[in-house]
Amino acid sequence: MVEHTRTLDFKVAFAIGLGTMIAAGIFSLSGTAVYRIGSSAVIAFVLAAVVAGITAAAYSEFASVYSENGGGYLFCSRTFEEFDRLKYGVGISLFLGYSGTTAFYLATMDEWFFRFILPESLQVLPHGTVGVLTAVVLGVLNARGTEESGLFQLIVTSAKVGVLFVFVAGAILFVGAGDAATTFATGFQFEPVGIVSVAALAFITFFGFSAIAASAGEIIEPRRTVPRAIGASILTVTVLYALVIVAMVNAPVAREVLAQGETAMGTVAASFLGPWGQLLIVAGAVFSMVSASNASILAASGIGSLMGRQGHGPRRFARIHPDYRTPFWSVSAVIATIVALIVVFITLFSEHGLLGVGLLGLNPLTGFATFNLLVPLAVVNATLVYSRRKFPEIERGFRMPLVPALPVVGIAANLALISNLPPVGVGVGVLVVLAHLAAYLVWGGAPHVEELVEEVVSPHIPMGAGGGGPSVAGAATTSGEESGDDRFRILVSVARPSRVVPYVKLAERIARGTDRDPVVQVLNVTHIPEQTPNEMVRETAQDRIERIDDLLRESDAEIGVEYTVEGHVCQDVAFDILQTARDDGADRILMGYPEEHQDIAETVEYEAPCDVFFTSNVDAIDDLTTINLGAGGGPHHTALLPFINRLGSEGAEIHVISIDPQRDGGAEPVERTVGALTDVESVSVHNVTAETIAEGLVSTAERNGGLLLIGATRDRRLRRWVFGSTPDRVITLARGADVPVLVYAGTSDVSGRIEDYLYPVYRYLRRHLVERRSLDSGPDASNETT
Repeated sequence: MVEHTRTLDFKVAFAIGLGTMIAAGIFSLSGTAVYRIGSSAVIAFVLAAVVAGITAAAYSEFASVYSENGGGYLFCSRTFEEFDRLKYGVGISLFLGYSGTTAFYLATMDEWFFRFILPESLQVLPHGTVGVLTAVVLGVLNARGTEESGLFQLIVTSAKVGVLFVFVAGAILFVGAGDAATTFATGFQFEPVGIVSVAALAFITFFGFSAIAASAGEIIEPRRTVPRAIGASILTVTVLYALVIVAMVNAPVAREVLAQGETAMGTVAASFLGPWGQLLIVAGAVFSMVSASNASILAASGIGSLMGRQGHGPRRFARIHPDYRTPFWSVSAVIATIVALIVVFITLFSEHGLLGVGLLGLNPLTGFATFNLLVPLAVVNATLVYSRRKFPEIERGFRMPLVPALPVVGIAANLALISNLPPVGVGVGVLVVLAHLAAYLVWGGAPHVEELVEEVVSPHIPMGAGGGGPSVAGAATTSGEESGDDRFRILVSVARPSRVVPYVKLAERIARGTDRDPVVQVLNVTHIPEQTPNEMVRETAQDRIERIDDLLRESDAEIGVEYTVEGHVCQDVAFDILQTARDDGADRILMGYPEEHQDIAETVEYEAPCDVFFTSNVDAIDDLTTINLGAGGGPHHTALLPFINRLGSEGAEIHVISIDPQRDGGAEPVERTVGALTDVESVSVHNVTAETIAEGLVSTAERNGGLLLIGATRDRRLRRWVFGSTPDRVITLARGADVPVLVYAGTSDVSGRIEDYLYPVYRYLRRHLVERRSLDSGPDASNETT
């Protein structure tokens, strides 16, 4: 069994929904809406939000039951197990809806480029060119497995909201708050048909709530978080849209400007903010459309890969690229669909198209995308009613009120919006969906991936050494505090299964001498790119755990400590390690020093709830009988000395190395280090002259043999940016010299962290004082080198 660690909290889930909703809809449809119905556009947007909110409630209930990635397609697949064609119809419609939404975003961005950004010399390019190129770039990035952190999501969303507030504030300050309110209040028009028509177009914006449900597999406490994030994001976006409408109604521009439609907001911004304001709005609009497009590509590729896994799409869609660990073929299919839609709707058959027909365009493209979203949403509402009756015993973390009445209202509202969409776009949508259904009926589908796998080996429980206690592969461990277990727990994070045996042996040696019985908790975290559903990497993760288990069993006689083995899949490896350490009450963390992802080491080092050991060249560590230690005075060097003292008391040979670096200033005093080793019978002191501290430590350790042990400042970022990081340089040099290294980082309280920051400054100043004294006193005798 392999566990999946969720990483997204409420703030990030809210940012995902809000960031996806703030896109082409608010930047392009606001002008069209005000041009058609004036201030009544607010009513249209509220109506679209209400309709979206009804289906969002159904999504929230399903997400509280099936807390996995997949959205509406997953919900229907879990409920209508016997209706295969219906499940396919929902899946392909959502696939086309997400792809069409992305095409709409990028086509709108393309219009902004042609109006505000591209120079006149490039205006000869076919419309849609920028959108197609952006789609290809986003496809390459997603296929290669780029990822966005939760902090990045929050920053991007905050920037989008900030741009909109600047726009609104600029308009109100330009005309005055009182006049703005009066103009808005007198601008309402009674046009029910126009309001519903605008609401139908605006719905595509609010569908961003589905991005939260589609990420349910990565959200912490999804039963509680998903409904809250969906509700908060819809409410926030509705308020923002209302404020933008107020600003657009008060724009000091001719009505013909609003008739520009998708680019009107940029021209309006210039009217009361000036050129810089227009530049800000244009930049915000383009960035919003690109980021929202990326979110829709993720959702569409997730649907495609899940359809491939369940036999509703080509099996290739479910394959993971061997290098990038992403659903490469599913992403490629999404990008091909987006490019085809932009070329057909914009490049060829739009008003500015190469064929000059004017049959299609941006509004029909909106109709195509919205139709393919509204149909499956209506099905999801019906699915909820069916699910309540079919599975009354299922625990539901959130329950949609007024069932079945409210879902029926949702179905009717969705169908009403469809009837008010551009007929040409709806017609194309119907034809494309019917063509796919016909192709599926001819093909007949494929077996579910799970139907292709036959279990021939019964589950087993590996046995750890040292007392014969069981080691549960993949089982959730219980923290020492909760279970009453007072054992000394070392969490060993292993990236490469082949290195697990030396890691466990090293952990055993580190734990020796404590007054509690040790247990080693082996953890392997399989990283999931943001583009990849976690279900698709579970098999790989399980293979790794079985490999680790086999290697430990083969070396069981050499391991004198009880151990457990567990596997996790997670989008954030550092988060998983830290969360496991906190949940299970780890006393120490032992992990390899990442060669390619040093940010993992930095995050674990700085945020760990316990002391951390990083190791490099672990395969070269035979034992801990010979220890090389640099003389130092930093906070973590001092914290390391009790561990060295214990090793020395058990017979280890201790070598203290004092480096006089030619480039890094004077040598560290050796007295404090030697004085702390009270239980060591003999300590060898080496005074070494070298170009740098790192070179002196590694070269001396190479001559002495054994392990090089150094303390690392807990916040190494300051040292790397300003002074450089000695641990980083030591690791790099040690790899070339095949010297095993153990880097120690102890926990720090507030005062300790302040000391971490101040010590590099102290050392920097002391180094320059030593150099100045050397210059003032003249040449001195050379240092003794041993």
